[in-house]
Amino acid sequence: MQAANKKTIIMLIGLVSIMLLPGCTNWKKKYNALNVEHQNLKGLLERERAEKGQLAEQISQGQQTIEGLQKQIAERSQSPAEVTGFGKGYDVSLDSSAGTITVTLQNAILFAPGKATLKKTTSVELDHIRSVLQSQYPGKQIDVVGHTDSDPIKKSKWKDNWELSSQRALSVVRYLIKRGIQEDRIRAVGCGESRPVTSNATASGKARNRRVEIVVHMR
Repeated sequence: MQAANKKTIIMLIGLVSIMLLPGCTNWKKKYNALNVEHQNLKGLLERERAEKGQLAEQISQGQQTIEGLQKQIAERSQSPAEVTGFGKGYDVSLDSSAGTITVTLQNAILFAPGKATLKKTTSVELDHIRSVLQSQYPGKQIDVVGHTDSDPIKKSKWKDNWELSSQRALSVVRYLIKRGIQEDRIRAVGCGESRPVTSNATASGKARNRRVEIVVHMR
């Protein structure tokens, strides 16, 4: 509001200056032009306020949704997988600060070592996840995030772990789009080895780090 008031004062000073110029006969036209500019700025400010209000409301609703699910977990002794609708057996986590629900699938379920082509047996898991996304979270934005362990790429067509993780995320995205997820609400992200969930010092740790996350944004 202060910025808008300063802008108005500056324009009025300019208008007065124009009116005081000797021999100026078109001051009305210049006044009208300045007034139009002022109204445009005023409209822009109002739109920005409305957009900020809508964003704040979406953030609040998303946080309340996540907090409500967390409350169900505590009160009903249910797992995150159960309260979110994905069901037992799925690795699901909630993040109220980010407003997200994340389903984690280990790469051993989805891909052969060093490959980015989905195994045929993955259709059961992915079809179930797609069904839940469509029925329980329609319209929500989705990220499919690929991760690898820290082992360097050897004897493979992939340049590095960034490329491998990106291609694996793309394979999952294409599968879900082919089965009904709208293209404008899903994207693929490759993180390579940059975001491990545990140490890569052991074989079991590396296995956990090799994963694909399906992230549902609730706001």
